[in-house]
Amino acid sequence: MIECHEGRAFTILSRIEILRLIDEGKLNIQPFSKRQVGPGSIDLTLGNAFRVFEKISGIIHVKGDPHVERFTKLITIKDGDYLLLMPGELVHGITRELIALPDDVAGWIEGRSSYARMGLMVHMSAGLVQPGTRNRQVLEVSNMSPAPIALYPGVRICQLVLESVRGRARYGGRFRRQRRP
Repeated sequence: MIECHEGRAFTILSRIEILRLIDEGKLNIQPFSKRQVGPGSIDLTLGNAFRVFEKISGIIHVKGDPHVERFTKLITIKDGDYLLLMPGELVHGITRELIALPDDVAGWIEGRSSYARMGLMVHMSAGLVQPGTRNRQVLEVSNMSPAPIALYPGVRICQLVLESVRGRARYGGRFRRQRRP
């Protein structure tokens, strides 16, 4: 258990707890394999859909509720093919897994260290997976290396760290039924 400065405690769920929640039907991940579960996280795989930024002239204003769809296009990559991510480029990917969390569990999307060491940032910000979520997770994938990186659908690209929530809550926001980036 980790104590924060306000006296509240947060607990990261272990492999045993994650598998117990899945066995009890409280946590649902589809598709799922027990091999995805590590000591304190669940590996998630990269899906086939990507939202790619188009070349734009002008300014993207950060105010109000931005709709990234206005300056991006949705593409699909077949299994076995790849999306080439150039240095400094950002794309939105999505997990293959549909995640359904109970009302008393939240999660955090984290990159995998082996890819981070290559300069691949799998989730730039907004990594919180709200309690009661039932969707696929959008990934903000960026290439910080000096060389192009090929992204292959199906690769274990990130991990989901789960923690208990004091009380109950259910996400009901704009992305609650998200199925594509």
